[in-house]
Amino acid sequence: MSLRFGTAGLRGPLRDGPDGMNPDVVTRATAGLAAWLQERCLGGGVVVVGYDARHGSREFGAITAEVLAAAGFAVRLFPRPLPTPLTAFAVRALDAVAGVQITASHNPATDNGYKVFVSGGAQLISPADREIEAKIDAVGPAAAVPRSQVEPIGDELVERYLARVASLPHGTERNVRIALTPLHGVGGETALAALRMAGFTDLHVVDEQYQPDPDFPTVAFPNPEEAGATDLLLTLAERVDADLAVALDPDADRCALGVRDADGWRMLRGDETGALLGEHVLATAPADALVASTVVSSRLLGKLARARGARHAETLTGFKWLVRAGDGLVYAYEEALGHCVDPDAVRDKDGISAAVLAADLAAGAKERGTTLPALLDDLAREFGLHATDQVSRRVDDLGVIEAIMAQLRSAVPTEVAGEPVEATDLLQRRGLQRTDALILTGARSRIVVRPSGTEPKLKCYLEVVERVAGKAELTTAHVRAVQRLGELRSWCEQL
Repeated sequence: MSLRFGTAGLRGPLRDGPDGMNPDVVTRATAGLAAWLQERCLGGGVVVVGYDARHGSREFGAITAEVLAAAGFAVRLFPRPLPTPLTAFAVRALDAVAGVQITASHNPATDNGYKVFVSGGAQLISPADREIEAKIDAVGPAAAVPRSQVEPIGDELVERYLARVASLPHGTERNVRIALTPLHGVGGETALAALRMAGFTDLHVVDEQYQPDPDFPTVAFPNPEEAGATDLLLTLAERVDADLAVALDPDADRCALGVRDADGWRMLRGDETGALLGEHVLATAPADALVASTVVSSRLLGKLARARGARHAETLTGFKWLVRAGDGLVYAYEEALGHCVDPDAVRDKDGISAAVLAADLAAGAKERGTTLPALLDDLAREFGLHATDQVSRRVDDLGVIEAIMAQLRSAVPTEVAGEPVEATDLLQRRGLQRTDALILTGARSRIVVRPSGTEPKLKCYLEVVERVAGKAELTTAHVRAVQRLGELRSWCEQL
């Protein structure tokens, strides 16, 4: 079986054959993409090609550029391994007809991928993926596909991107100490440059994880969400007495934040960061601005938006949907550490711009004598405590996930851990809002069960909402939420 287009393109293990990432698969995929673009009268247009530092990425990037050039496109090939958000930015900045980034994001070292952006800088959506697949299927042997040499471009687009990101902070305070890790990926140099250009100079990096290394030697999985992945970062933050810790994933499109609270350093959940950055963006956004989150994210952002006079949209998972949420979009996030804080420039998640805006938020909070955990407490008192968690089950056989989803649908739960729930099956929705997910909603809690779109995992997204009548009740609300999340986790682990 051949690799199929999933989240924005191809992703799979590095191996020979049509079911792996290798030069032949990349060649034929690019020829199919070129044919699809030409069929839409976009032949000869600009196409941006970027790549990260994974095994095979430089070679795959060169192949992609050369096939597109031979097909008559004006190719802009980045000069070195760079973060995915730069490719998304360049597609939009150059009014390109498409962009390709060679990356497998936070997947294991044995994987690589081929991510496609369409005109405007957003990821492609159906039916484009199926149409491109059909074009790829019609391509002959890879050896017969023409290729032409391509000279890489200079650093002008990188400099334009950095200048844009450096303009994002709202405040003038810069007195904040930041610990940062790029997790052996390509985000370190660009993130430090962006932070410094924005005026944040008290920066400390995890030396063991700073240089790009495709083997990711210090982590089991190069994903800030994974247990243990940020241990070195939090150790550094404690040692240098930092105000904020920042972890990027290997292609720097995701950003995780670490903070110090009463119990020491911890990483914020994506939903916590989403609420904080959403509040920060809305503080200076136009009236009736739009923010967006996904069906698996916390419902807090929607409540916050309504209270601030803004609009909120809930989309399917993935930034290909989030950035298409509607006119006036100023911020979008998904709980998996993806944040789009500048949709006018980057129509995708961008860990570097999110890190700069988080530094701005932390510096302003410090100047006012408060902290990010304290700001979360303020939101809990205003809207109720929204506590989230996730249960992920990694499998070797995708049939296991299919069987679990089928079983849930054949006997839809009416009660979860002692609480009555109502079920919403997103496969029953019409049109583009259909997806393989089941939502179980009770008075205090919600569970969303769905297969991962990028990894062989079944995921359960948990949320508990506890009322907080006053400051004195905040601690007990946390205790109740932790207990309830534990009950939901136990239920999910038995699926």
